[in-house]
Amino acid sequence: MSNQAANNIFYAQSGGVTSVINASACGLIETARKHPELGKVYAGRNGILGALREELIDTSQESDEIIAALRHTPAGAFGSCRYKLKSIEENRAEYERLIEVFKAHDIGYFFYNGGGDSQDTANKVAQLSREIDYPLTCIGIPKTVDNDLPITDNCPGFGSVAKYVAVSIREAGLDVASMCESSTKVFVLEVMGRHAGWIAGAAGLAAEEEGDAPHVIVFPEVAFDKAAFMRKVKSCVEQFGYCAIVVSEGAHYADGTFLAEAGGKDAFGHAQLGGVAPTLANMIKDELGYKYHWAVADYLQRAARHIASATDVEQAYAMGKAAMEYALAGKNAVMPTIVRVSNKPYSWRVGEAELSAVANVEKMMPESFITEDGFGITEAAREYFAPLIQGEDYPPYANGLPQYARLKKILTEKKLPAWQE
Repeated sequence: MSNQAANNIFYAQSGGVTSVINASACGLIETARKHPELGKVYAGRNGILGALREELIDTSQESDEIIAALRHTPAGAFGSCRYKLKSIEENRAEYERLIEVFKAHDIGYFFYNGGGDSQDTANKVAQLSREIDYPLTCIGIPKTVDNDLPITDNCPGFGSVAKYVAVSIREAGLDVASMCESSTKVFVLEVMGRHAGWIAGAAGLAAEEEGDAPHVIVFPEVAFDKAAFMRKVKSCVEQFGYCAIVVSEGAHYADGTFLAEAGGKDAFGHAQLGGVAPTLANMIKDELGYKYHWAVADYLQRAARHIASATDVEQAYAMGKAAMEYALAGKNAVMPTIVRVSNKPYSWRVGEAELSAVANVEKMMPESFITEDGFGITEAAREYFAPLIQGEDYPPYANGLPQYARLKKILTEKKLPAWQE
């Protein structure tokens, strides 16, 4: 089969979704629609599972207006999944099934929108297609709220979560400050971040003057020292009347044990975390006796399109657009990246990285971003984070509520026997 014949496109969303992943889908689909030489853009229903099950959403059935509305619609419009393909050696049949589905539907382009595990999958599919001489262009599109992909300066999805948690801790801090004289003295906000404290760190932007919330940030990069933590909390309450704390879900003791390990594992083999906020709050109550409230940002932080960062939306769209342009330029097994050109004024451009260099590599927050006491962020961190939360990009509202895209999600006809899961 020649490259000319296989001119259809397969796009899939992977892993935890974000408030701007659909903006990347929008960038890719709108760019593809400008190229008549390209065929249809199929989207996997529920991510890569859509390819394995031959459940391909025909995006040509969606109007230009609906595709444009993806830019301001949160979550994964086509469905995502936490399904990790094993290595080719362990489960070659899955990869061969992907290629079989691509062949059956004349798919010559594969775009995988996700984090490190997803870029690894895209790279493996690229390897197999070369091995069996099937002409397939595989391009990764970066996405993760955790901001832990290497090479790219930051990841689409992160800036909006950063903005949400900074806004949330500022507002909650004002609430607690109002009540602390006779009531709540401690507020704990738990945010995402398994091994990297980028989200927790970004919350520190809310503290612009001494005494502003958050007073304490608990990072996964710094082993949790209970005695030092209690001293810090006590000192804040005595000095400011209250203490607002942001804690990363991945906070852990020196021996690596998470403060709140739920015991289970997800599909990627990562320990399931949750409950670090109540764990910390109860610890403070037992030790210091302070009345507390706690909250878990959970899905709210990554779904909050209403308070998305305009920078993040722009970059997410650009990554989808660049991915399509890279494919048309003949590039393969690469991922577009965000390259920071300068901080003040902030400017960036699109770069590229080999998928093999991105796959399964986690980028930790630099030590230089964390204050010496381990509970705050430095000026270097502020310089990095601040541009990423800049600007507002509100969705359209009607009846007091944001209006998001509702897709038809029409599946194309199957051509192959059912996949045996």
